[in-house]
Amino acid sequence: MKKLLSILLVMLMVFSLVGCTQKEEPKPEGGDDTTETTEGKVLNLWTWNVEFWGFLEKYYADEVIDEYTLKKGDVTIKRTTYPSDGGAYQDALDAALLIQANAADDEKVDLFLAEADYIIKYTDSDATMDVKSIGVTDFSNTYKYTVEAASDANGVVKGVSFQCCPSALIYRRSIAKDVLGTDDPAEVQAALDSWEKFDEVAATAKEKGYTMLATPVDDYRVFSNNTTSAWVVDGKLNIDAAVENWMTQAETYMTEGYAKYATGVWSDEKNSEMFKEGKSMCFFGPAWYFNFCMGNAQDPDKGCYGDWAICKGPQAHFWGGTWMLAATGTDNPTMVADIMNTFINDEDVCSKLVSDEAQFSNNQKVNNKFASDETYGNDFLGGQNDTAVFAELAKDIKFQNITPYDQICNEQLQANYLEYLAGTVDKETAMTNFKEAIKVAYPSITVE
Repeated sequence: MKKLLSILLVMLMVFSLVGCTQKEEPKPEGGDDTTETTEGKVLNLWTWNVEFWGFLEKYYADEVIDEYTLKKGDVTIKRTTYPSDGGAYQDALDAALLIQANAADDEKVDLFLAEADYIIKYTDSDATMDVKSIGVTDFSNTYKYTVEAASDANGVVKGVSFQCCPSALIYRRSIAKDVLGTDDPAEVQAALDSWEKFDEVAATAKEKGYTMLATPVDDYRVFSNNTTSAWVVDGKLNIDAAVENWMTQAETYMTEGYAKYATGVWSDEKNSEMFKEGKSMCFFGPAWYFNFCMGNAQDPDKGCYGDWAICKGPQAHFWGGTWMLAATGTDNPTMVADIMNTFINDEDVCSKLVSDEAQFSNNQKVNNKFASDETYGNDFLGGQNDTAVFAELAKDIKFQNITPYDQICNEQLQANYLEYLAGTVDKETAMTNFKEAIKVAYPSITVE
């Protein structure tokens, strides 16, 4: 009997912990039976970098307490950040979500960020909730693919993105003038609108003393974003023809001297090519890339601010993006919804993301306003209206062949293939190492 009573007591404690997050306030004397609800005093945001946190600090919070803490009204917003590389952020987040139901209110994950490479893992799980149920219902101005990416298999929307991420070819104007005789975006695009032309210009650039790319992984996302099949098909690891085409090009570019370093996309060697003395003509990325990741080019002493422009390049593609997802069990549903609505529907905030942050917002009305403004231009790009370019590129974005395994597969292939390109291992060993790494990361996948 004592053992039975102990079990019942534990069950009652568990049910009390995982119960409704709404809290009943004491009813005033003479009041009716209406139950008021209050929200938690702490909103926990999980991230892998500080980009969105900076926007939250500037355009949403009332007060900055410290680098990890903001204040909005009487709610404290706390940031928990883990690095993205190797899936570290996902691992830490998964552990937190696993104990979400039993966590104290002030410790619950309320809002967390996810990338395109693995967002489906969370949208197709019970860890995220229908944002329409908490008041995020207007998607009339968002880009269609951003809503599709944040929806589960049944079309239930689990989050929103504050940005749209069409990706462009980013080129040095001064090098383009020397290689092509022009830096005009329309003329440069005409010279680089296919991979055949891109290769021809790479040869010309070499003759002039330049490299087309700083590293062969610079254009990896153009290929991987244009696949016709997924990384995993019927439970088996699959390397799409587009990825194989990149591998062929990467080998050629290193052999012929069209790319300079056999290093990663975030390496110091690659980034050094963004300085004024750099000799690499082309980089690839969305708005977030040149305003958040090209600090060397913007260095006041060694950089080359204004010596850049963008065009579509050989193929339309997108790269990344950050989605805000509502964590099931949040005790701050109203504020979670308010943050989401602010960054997709508040035209003043979305306009500041464009004008002050060089972002391409997830509000078509706002973007189109800047795109049609003949007086608007980006100083980093020599006055070019990048929003007008991205507005056109956004029309071609396709969110397809996405799996929960994409981040690790994409990162691991590049890392192992770079070992081959650097001469550390032979090609067969590089691919064997890649497949073995995938076996370890995802034991459920068949790797042949």
